[in-house]
Amino acid sequence: MTPNRLKKLWAEGKPTINGWCSIGNSFVAEIMANQGYDSVTIDAQHGALDYSHILSMLQAMLASGTVPMVRVPWMEPGIIMKALDAGAYGIICPMVSTAAQAAEFVSYMRYPPLGQRSYGPTRVSFSAGSNYASEANDEILAFAMIETAQGMAELKEIATTPGLDGIYVGPADLTLGLTKGRLPAGFDREEPEIIVALQEIASVCRASGIRAGLHCATPEYAQRAVGWGFDMTTVASDVRLLSSSAGASVSKFRSLLAQPATMGKNAAY
Repeated sequence: MTPNRLKKLWAEGKPTINGWCSIGNSFVAEIMANQGYDSVTIDAQHGALDYSHILSMLQAMLASGTVPMVRVPWMEPGIIMKALDAGAYGIICPMVSTAAQAAEFVSYMRYPPLGQRSYGPTRVSFSAGSNYASEANDEILAFAMIETAQGMAELKEIATTPGLDGIYVGPADLTLGLTKGRLPAGFDREEPEIIVALQEIASVCRASGIRAGLHCATPEYAQRAVGWGFDMTTVASDVRLLSSSAGASVSKFRSLLAQPATMGKNAAY
C-alpha cells in the first residue's frame, strides 16, 4: 500500500497544509490537488456534492500525489466506509462530542480486530496499491471534529480514544457551540476566549500523542495556528478562492474604468 505522506511529514516534525473542495467537480479537484497542498479534503458535509462526485474527484486527484481526504456528512458507517473504499486516506467526522462517539467513529475506520469496517475496497485496492487490506489500519487517518461545548468538556477523553489519529477544529461551529450563538460563525477567530479554546485543543492533542487540525481562511492565521501547535491547517477552499479572485478581478476592472483616461480613443498602440 502506498504510505500516507501526512504521517511521514508529521513524523519529521513538519506542519502540513490542507486544501478544501466544496464544488462537486473532478476538474476543480484536479486543479486544487496540483497546487502543492500536502492533502486535499472533499467536503461531503456542506459541499455541493454527493458520493458520485466523491469518487470522480478522488480519481482526478490521484496523479498529483496529494493525500486525499473526505469530510463525511455525519458519523454514519455507510458513507464512512464507502469514502474509504473509494480511495480516501483520511476521514474527518463532524460533531463528535463524547469519547463514546469517538470510539464508535474509529471502529468504522478499522478492519477487524481493531474495528468493524466491512471489507470491500472496490476502487482503493487499485489506487492505493497492493496489500491494502493488511496495511490500511496503520495508514488511514481518523480525525474527529470538536465543535460543541460538550466536545470541549470531554476533550481529554476524546483525545485519548484508542485509534483516533487527530482532532480537527471547525472554528465556526466551535464558536457557536461555546458561546451559545452569542458570537457569529466565522473563521480566523480573534476573540480571546476562542483563541484559548483553540490553544487548549492543540495542547491536549500534543499531550495525547495525536494530531491537531484547524480550518483557516488565510495563510497568516494558519501560520499563527502552527505556532500554537496545530499540525495541519486548511487554508481557504475552492469556493472562497474562486469567489475572492473573481471579485477582486471585477473590482480592479471597475476601478480602472473609473480612472481618467490617459490616452485618446484613437491613439495608436
